[in-house]
Amino acid sequence: MTVRRCLSWPDKRLQTAAAPVEAITDEVRAIWADMIDTMEAMPGYGLGAPQIGVMLRLAVVDCSTERGQAVRMANPEVLHASVQFREHEEASPNLPGVSAVISRPRAVTVRFLNADGVVEERDFVGLWATSVQHQIDHINGRMYFDHLGPVKRKMLIAKAEKLRRRG
Repeated sequence: MTVRRCLSWPDKRLQTAAAPVEAITDEVRAIWADMIDTMEAMPGYGLGAPQIGVMLRLAVVDCSTERGQAVRMANPEVLHASVQFREHEEASPNLPGVSAVISRPRAVTVRFLNADGVVEERDFVGLWATSVQHQIDHINGRMYFDHLGPVKRKMLIAKAEKLRRRG
């Protein structure tokens, strides 16, 4: 297991949809293990494989207070989303130093291939739902700030660039 380096925005891989996972293999399990190590080192609530340059539809999420409860997902897709929304301040290690309040459905039902290679449907609520949706955005080639209007998005990216230049 290894902590991997996160890509820096505007790397094109962060703007590209990832490829589906055909089967849960030892290689996929090793990538998930590295993703969990990377997520814990940030620390963060989730990670999509494209964030570390792996162009597969893989995500991990752990919003538990005690940690060590990571949900490993391959090919996650939202089946149902709540009509109620929840706002949460989101950020990404791919664009460090900045964040924005994003509004997303409060609850989602997600279908994914789990660590045993079995199709699973699971309900996620609150922070778990926010993080799952955030990771699905990553594997679809989207960043959280893509949910902002053009002016706010431009200001956020400019602020991150200024912080990066300062070093």
